[in-house]
Amino acid sequence: MFKNTLLTLAASLSLIASVAQSAPEPINLLTENFPPYNMAVDGKNFARDENITGIAADIVREMFQRAGVEYTLTLRFPWERIYKMALEMPGYGVFVTARLPEREELFKWVGPIGPDDWVLLARGDSAIEVSNLEQAGQYRIGAYKGDAIAEHLAAQGLEPSLALRDQTNVDKLQSGAIDLWATGDPAGRYLAKQQGVNGLKRVLKFDSAELYLALNKGVPDETVARLQAALEQMRADGTLDSIQGRYL
Repeated sequence: MFKNTLLTLAASLSLIASVAQSAPEPINLLTENFPPYNMAVDGKNFARDENITGIAADIVREMFQRAGVEYTLTLRFPWERIYKMALEMPGYGVFVTARLPEREELFKWVGPIGPDDWVLLARGDSAIEVSNLEQAGQYRIGAYKGDAIAEHLAAQGLEPSLALRDQTNVDKLQSGAIDLWATGDPAGRYLAKQQGVNGLKRVLKFDSAELYLALNKGVPDETVARLQAALEQMRADGTLDSIQGRYL
């Protein structure tokens, strides 16, 4: 009898261990105000869970639900801080961010979640015309500190004026403090519209990137595969298009 009890207990513990191993560890997801992809409902620089909205936020929620992976969702500022947290802390991830060659080996990637054209925007009444970044270098360019676009400009030898919030560049462009605003599209136009600024002129599209969820390299490959499969299912059944249609 005692032997049978021990065998039953051992089998139960084995089953519990098996279930525990099959359930992915929760992931702490971090994001920033980057409309229309992710943003706080109240527009502030800190929010949690249901107080975060946007195309990417809605996609990520649905993706994690379908994959059966638990998560927490926090919006914080500045971007450099949350990027560093995802890079260094096991069980963390950050979205959305451009998947660049120099970042490829730093994270495990799920995506793409959406596109991001890299553009130079000017005021609607601007006469500026350029055909490449070299020509643009003669003008005052504003960019968002820590963003991939700002890093790209620096790598090309340009010295953009960096702002801690991309919203600041809208005001700087309107006031004449900068001539050109290096930002993403549709993100930049959406952001300007939210501040009552319309009719900005696209002077140059100088690159484009696909936006991803970047996961700390300690996240198991099985979890990454589950999330990628869920995203592809959403792409195939029209969920991604439906979510994007709610914002654009």
